[in-house]
Amino acid sequence: MTKEKEWYVIHTYSGHENKVKANLEKRIAATGMQDKIFRVLVPTEERVETKQGKKKVVNKKIFPGYVLVEMIMTEETWYIVRNTPGVTGFISSGTKPLPLPEDEVKEILKSMGIKEARPEINFEKGQSVKITDGPFEEFIGVVQEIYPERGKVKVLVSMFGRETPLELDFNQVEEV
Repeated sequence: MTKEKEWYVIHTYSGHENKVKANLEKRIAATGMQDKIFRVLVPTEERVETKQGKKKVVNKKIFPGYVLVEMIMTEETWYIVRNTPGVTGFISSGTKPLPLPEDEVKEILKSMGIKEARPEINFEKGQSVKITDGPFEEFIGVVQEIYPERGKVKVLVSMFGRETPLELDFNQVEEV
Protein backbone atom coordinates (compact mmCIF):
# COMPACT_ATOMS: atom_id res chain seq x y z
CA MET A 1 0.00 0.00 0.00
CA THR A 2 1.43 3.36 -1.00
CA LYS A 3 1.25 6.18 1.49
CA GLU A 4 -0.89 9.14 0.50
CA LYS A 5 0.13 12.75 0.82
CA GLU A 6 -1.85 14.43 3.57
CA TRP A 7 -1.87 17.74 5.42
CA TYR A 8 -0.38 17.89 8.91
CA VAL A 9 -0.32 20.72 11.44
CA ILE A 10 2.95 21.65 13.10
CA HIS A 11 3.18 23.80 16.19
CA THR A 12 5.74 26.62 16.17
CA TYR A 13 6.86 29.36 18.48
CA SER A 14 4.28 32.13 18.22
CA GLY A 15 5.35 34.80 15.74
CA HIS A 16 7.88 32.44 14.09
CA GLU A 17 5.50 30.88 11.55
CA ASN A 18 7.08 32.56 8.49
CA LYS A 19 10.63 31.79 9.72
CA VAL A 20 9.65 28.14 10.19
CA LYS A 21 8.14 28.07 6.69
CA ALA A 22 11.36 29.51 5.19
CA ASN A 23 13.60 27.18 7.25
CA LEU A 24 11.53 24.13 6.34
CA GLU A 25 11.52 25.00 2.63
CA LYS A 26 15.34 25.35 2.75
CA ARG A 27 15.66 21.96 4.50
CA ILE A 28 13.35 20.30 1.97
CA ALA A 29 15.49 21.62 -0.90
CA ALA A 30 18.78 20.74 0.84
CA THR A 31 17.69 17.16 1.58
CA GLY A 32 15.99 16.59 -1.79
CA MET A 33 12.63 15.78 -0.17
CA GLN A 34 10.46 17.68 -2.69
CA ASP A 35 8.90 14.34 -3.71
CA LYS A 36 7.71 13.67 -0.13
CA ILE A 37 7.12 17.14 1.39
CA PHE A 38 5.08 19.20 -1.06
CA ARG A 39 3.71 22.44 0.38
CA VAL A 40 4.26 24.49 3.52
CA LEU A 41 1.57 27.07 4.33
CA VAL A 42 1.08 29.70 7.00
CA PRO A 43 -2.73 30.11 6.90
CA THR A 44 -3.60 33.80 6.53
CA GLU A 45 -6.63 35.77 5.46
CA GLU A 46 -7.06 39.33 4.27
CA ARG A 47 -8.82 41.67 6.67
CA VAL A 48 -9.64 45.34 6.45
CA GLU A 49 -8.45 47.33 9.47
CA THR A 50 -9.20 50.95 10.16
CA LYS A 51 -6.44 52.92 11.87
CA GLN A 52 -6.64 56.68 12.35
CA GLY A 53 -9.58 56.84 9.94
CA LYS A 54 -7.73 55.03 7.12
CA LYS A 55 -8.72 51.62 5.84
CA LYS A 56 -5.89 49.21 5.25
CA VAL A 57 -5.92 45.61 3.98
CA VAL A 58 -3.72 43.36 6.13
CA ASN A 59 -2.92 39.66 6.14
CA LYS A 60 -3.76 38.12 9.50
CA LYS A 61 -2.70 34.66 10.58
CA ILE A 62 -5.75 32.41 10.92
CA PHE A 63 -3.98 30.05 13.35
CA PRO A 64 -1.13 31.88 15.13
CA GLY A 65 1.56 29.42 16.18
CA TYR A 66 0.69 26.82 13.55
CA VAL A 67 1.94 25.92 10.07
CA LEU A 68 0.37 23.44 7.63
CA VAL A 69 2.56 20.92 5.80
CA GLU A 70 1.41 18.73 2.90
CA MET A 71 3.57 15.60 2.96
CA ILE A 72 3.79 11.84 2.85
CA MET A 73 4.42 10.78 6.45
CA THR A 74 7.54 8.63 6.79
CA GLU A 75 10.17 8.39 9.53
CA GLU A 76 12.46 10.54 7.36
CA THR A 77 9.95 13.32 6.60
CA TRP A 78 8.76 13.32 10.21
CA TYR A 79 12.38 13.75 11.39
CA ILE A 80 13.11 16.59 8.93
CA VAL A 81 10.01 18.59 9.88
CA ARG A 82 10.26 17.92 13.62
CA ASN A 83 13.91 19.02 13.74
CA THR A 84 13.45 22.27 11.81
CA PRO A 85 14.37 25.30 13.97
CA GLY A 86 11.26 26.87 15.51
CA VAL A 87 9.11 23.71 15.26
CA THR A 88 7.90 22.51 18.66
CA GLY A 89 6.09 19.44 17.32
CA PHE A 90 3.21 17.97 15.34
CA ILE A 91 -0.43 18.06 16.38
CA SER A 92 -0.85 14.42 17.37
CA SER A 93 -2.53 11.79 19.46
CA GLY A 94 0.33 10.72 21.68
CA THR A 95 3.36 10.11 19.46
CA LYS A 96 1.73 9.62 16.04
CA PRO A 97 1.01 12.83 14.04
CA LEU A 98 -2.62 13.14 12.96
CA PRO A 99 -3.44 14.27 9.41
CA LEU A 100 -6.00 17.05 9.01
CA PRO A 101 -9.38 15.85 7.71
CA GLU A 102 -9.77 16.66 4.00
CA ASP A 103 -12.88 18.82 4.51
CA GLU A 104 -11.02 21.02 7.03
CA VAL A 105 -8.09 21.43 4.60
CA LYS A 106 -10.49 22.50 1.84
CA GLU A 107 -12.12 25.08 4.17
CA ILE A 108 -8.74 26.53 5.21
CA LEU A 109 -7.48 26.72 1.61
CA LYS A 110 -10.78 28.27 0.50
CA SER A 111 -10.58 30.92 3.22
CA MET A 112 -7.05 31.70 2.00
CA GLY A 113 -8.28 31.99 -1.60
CA ILE A 114 -6.31 28.92 -2.74
CA LYS A 115 -8.04 26.52 -5.07
CA GLU A 116 -7.17 22.87 -4.52
CA ALA A 117 -5.35 21.47 -7.54
CA ARG A 118 -7.64 19.25 -9.57
CA PRO A 119 -6.30 16.00 -10.97
CA GLU A 120 -5.95 15.97 -14.74
CA ILE A 121 -8.71 14.17 -16.64
CA ASN A 122 -7.08 11.66 -18.99
CA PHE A 123 -10.26 9.94 -20.15
CA GLU A 124 -13.62 10.70 -21.74
CA LYS A 125 -17.19 9.35 -21.82
CA GLY A 126 -17.43 5.87 -23.33
CA GLN A 127 -13.74 5.08 -22.78
CA SER A 128 -12.58 1.92 -20.98
CA VAL A 129 -10.71 2.50 -17.73
CA LYS A 130 -9.06 0.30 -15.11
CA ILE A 131 -9.83 0.85 -11.42
CA THR A 132 -6.53 1.25 -9.55
CA ASP A 133 -7.68 1.66 -5.95
CA GLY A 134 -10.41 0.52 -3.57
CA PRO A 135 -12.50 -2.64 -3.30
CA PHE A 136 -12.95 -2.88 -7.10
CA GLU A 137 -9.23 -2.61 -7.85
CA GLU A 138 -8.21 -4.27 -11.16
CA PHE A 139 -11.80 -4.16 -12.53
CA ILE A 140 -12.24 -2.72 -16.03
CA GLY A 141 -15.20 -0.44 -16.67
CA VAL A 142 -16.59 2.13 -19.08
CA VAL A 143 -16.79 5.86 -18.21
CA GLN A 144 -20.46 6.88 -18.10
CA GLU A 145 -20.23 10.39 -16.56
CA ILE A 146 -17.43 12.79 -15.60
CA TYR A 147 -17.88 15.31 -12.75
CA PRO A 148 -14.81 17.60 -13.01
CA GLU A 149 -16.03 20.05 -10.34
CA ARG A 150 -16.15 17.19 -7.80
CA GLY A 151 -13.11 15.29 -9.10
CA LYS A 152 -15.31 12.21 -9.63
CA VAL A 153 -16.17 9.85 -12.47
CA LYS A 154 -19.06 7.37 -12.84
CA VAL A 155 -17.85 4.04 -14.24
CA LEU A 156 -20.04 1.10 -15.34
CA VAL A 157 -18.50 -2.20 -14.22
CA SER A 158 -19.85 -5.64 -15.10
CA MET A 159 -20.34 -7.70 -11.93
CA PHE A 160 -22.20 -11.01 -11.81
CA GLY A 161 -23.52 -10.42 -15.34
CA ARG A 162 -24.98 -7.04 -14.39
CA GLU A 163 -23.82 -3.50 -15.17
CA THR A 164 -23.13 -1.68 -11.90
CA PRO A 165 -22.38 2.08 -11.74
CA LEU A 166 -19.55 3.12 -9.40
CA GLU A 167 -18.67 6.69 -8.49
CA LEU A 168 -14.89 7.00 -8.09
CA ASP A 169 -12.27 9.73 -7.66
CA PHE A 170 -10.21 10.62 -10.74
CA ASN A 171 -7.10 9.20 -9.03
CA GLN A 172 -8.80 5.80 -8.62
CA VAL A 173 -8.96 5.09 -12.38
CA GLU A 174 -6.51 5.07 -15.26
CA GLU A 175 -6.68 4.63 -19.03
CA VAL A 176 -6.56 1.06 -20.33
